[in-house]
Amino acid sequence: MTLLCASILVRDPAQARRDLALAAEAGAEIVELRLDRITDPAALTPVMDRAGVPCVLTCRPTWEGGESALDDAERLRMLESLASGRGGYVDVELKTVQRVDGSALPASASLIISAHDFAGRPERLNNLLLEMDRSPATVQKIVWTARTIRDNLEAFEILRARRKPMIAFCMGEAGIISRVLAKKFGSFLTFATIRADAATAPGQLTLDELKSLYRWDAIGPNTRVYGVVADPVMHSMSPAIHNAAFDAAGFDGVYLPMRVEGSYESFKAFMESFLHAEGLDFSGLSVTIPHKENALRYLSERGDEVEPLARRIGAVNTIIVDRSPRRIALRGINTDYAAILDSITSALQIGRDDLKDRRVAVLGAGGTGRTAVAALAHCGATVVVYNRTLERAKALSKKFNGKSGKVVAAPMEKLCGSCCDIYLNTTSVGMHPKVDQSAFGVAPPKLTSGSLVFDTVYNPMKTLLLKQAEQAGAATISGVEMFVRQAAAQFEAWTNLKAPMTVMREVIERRLGS
Repeated sequence: MTLLCASILVRDPAQARRDLALAAEAGAEIVELRLDRITDPAALTPVMDRAGVPCVLTCRPTWEGGESALDDAERLRMLESLASGRGGYVDVELKTVQRVDGSALPASASLIISAHDFAGRPERLNNLLLEMDRSPATVQKIVWTARTIRDNLEAFEILRARRKPMIAFCMGEAGIISRVLAKKFGSFLTFATIRADAATAPGQLTLDELKSLYRWDAIGPNTRVYGVVADPVMHSMSPAIHNAAFDAAGFDGVYLPMRVEGSYESFKAFMESFLHAEGLDFSGLSVTIPHKENALRYLSERGDEVEPLARRIGAVNTIIVDRSPRRIALRGINTDYAAILDSITSALQIGRDDLKDRRVAVLGAGGTGRTAVAALAHCGATVVVYNRTLERAKALSKKFNGKSGKVVAAPMEKLCGSCCDIYLNTTSVGMHPKVDQSAFGVAPPKLTSGSLVFDTVYNPMKTLLLKQAEQAGAATISGVEMFVRQAAAQFEAWTNLKAPMTVMREVIERRLGS
């Protein structure tokens, strides 16, 4: 059993009492009281007597990432005085244990012996583990700041090989997955904070995030791991929508943010290590900027299956992992393609074949623009690609012109004179926080009640572009529609279950609305 531990930096007895109550109410099963700032431990005695949950007492010195300037003897006396008669745990640094006589260590509580490295992976990691094995620890704890997401795999290996109860995870943004998956790998506990502004270490999630967003209570040894790979990644709303879908469907999976630097080499190294990580059950990926082309290249080099449409577009946004006793087979698809077409045809109440009679303006020649042009041209639509750099628009139009439909290029400044039926923005103009911008610029095209304006930006739900369209009487499609449809297709590809689209839509709208 892995305990959910709330870490509380104690400033005074009243604050400690309040935060202990909040932690218990939020679902913490054990609480770490960080005593770094405490000079009068006797004042905390009434708080300890009424804690209501088991406690880990920690007084972290400055030389190991804490705030306490007390010497070893003073810190150990404080921990012993507060633990006496109350049990629980005390956390003492390995360096302290190695410096003091064993009789000076707290004897009134179980001993957690810890080592931390805030700069990166400890150079002597294996030696540290051997030294901990020889120590009097009841629980061993080793923590370091992840350099890349691959560092988490070594933390998982340490947990799998443990001979005593063990806490092992990585700090920082790249280490978040080790905090969430601590339960899958049998860590003694994982740390969380009661509020985002009260974190005691880099990358610490809130209790609510662990329990509500990342399905902490449902995670077990056989939980399948999925994620979104991107750089940056923490802004992504994909974890919220997919974890809610797993929950609604009763599917044993968890979906995590996975930051991988933008180069192909970084993506390949990530895939090779995660695919073969024992016990991880890595089962699928959403792929977004800047890795869609990297994903296609990786699958191609491996000789794995890539759907023809994704190969034609030149981008993969979804990877399915099929495991058998003999080999790991991957499959790459692009769910943006169908999401764009289905969003448009649903809004117009037409079939895909009817798009051959439509003239569509696609704003932007990036990854989403390429997908939109490929999809619309395949259905026979006439497509005009508008882009600030005309050369990019020409290159894109040349690639897909004549693939059923006609595709031409035009400079963005000519958009005001456009006479298209459908306007599809694939740029990031108008995305939060720059909500006062519109892809139409200061001279929008003439829109009528027969026009349809589709903005793939989903944050905010109603962009300035869509507001302009509504004021002109045009029909509109929010980026939320495309986001939900492509995510639903990913869910179904991974699970072979019907996607709970209503739940997925409600989640994204609720988060955007708040």
